[in-house]
Amino acid sequence: MSSSSTLRIHELTLEERAVYATLKPERLPQHVAIIMDGNGRWAGRRSLKRFLGHQQGARSVQLVTETASRIGLPWLTLYAFSLENSLRRPRAEVSFLMRLLKTYLESNLQRMMDNNIRMRSIGRTYDLPPEVQEKMRWVQETTARNTGTTLTLALNYGGRSELVDAFRGLAREMERKHITPDRITEEDIHRHLYTAHMPDPDLLIRTSGEMRISNYLLWQIAYTEIFVTERLWPDFRGIHLLEAIADFQRRERRYGGLGEDCGEVEEDPERIQIAAS
Repeated sequence: MSSSSTLRIHELTLEERAVYATLKPERLPQHVAIIMDGNGRWAGRRSLKRFLGHQQGARSVQLVTETASRIGLPWLTLYAFSLENSLRRPRAEVSFLMRLLKTYLESNLQRMMDNNIRMRSIGRTYDLPPEVQEKMRWVQETTARNTGTTLTLALNYGGRSELVDAFRGLAREMERKHITPDRITEEDIHRHLYTAHMPDPDLLIRTSGEMRISNYLLWQIAYTEIFVTERLWPDFRGIHLLEAIADFQRRERRYGGLGEDCGEVEEDPERIQIAAS
């Protein structure tokens, strides 16, 4: 986690500071992942074109990321463009999203530098337009030495395709090193995931009220706490990130173990009478 000397709490809004004051800084999540949903509905409810919803959504990315950097959140991963988006959305909309991404990278690079943000990406980005790939490389190389929040954009990403790519990589390694299948461990699979360099998410936020994970970080969210809000992504701001973290801190994470209020544990299980059904 970022050291306290890098925190910029004074840059939060008054409302954000009020929520932050209720948090336990030592219990901040290390990694927050967000499914950004609702751009189209946000526009539709205002009788606007969908592209305006996407533009407002890009604004939310900027504001939420800056709040994350001010509180010293180490990792923030945003589901920006899914593999299914590229296959199932109208071609004109996909083209606009690619231009919007390119514009976002160009116009926000200086803000990333000012906020000590390092940008990375995961997904099959090699299938994105060459000019977008070039812009992504430029931003990633420019921000590589920053030491604050790592903003990861999931682009042309799908959880199942990530697992396919991981298994392909592992199969090649097994063949090269003559490893037998019975020796495969979870760590071997983890090493070949797109996210091998980062911790699994502690908190997954989904906007727009949809109760599904949409093929996002399927392996990584095995024990992730999930927070769903009805708020559409274009209306999501830093204060809502802080509220989600506050909810996260009120939960007890058990990782399959027992909680404090789960009843007494019998010390001698042989004495337990099993009732007939």
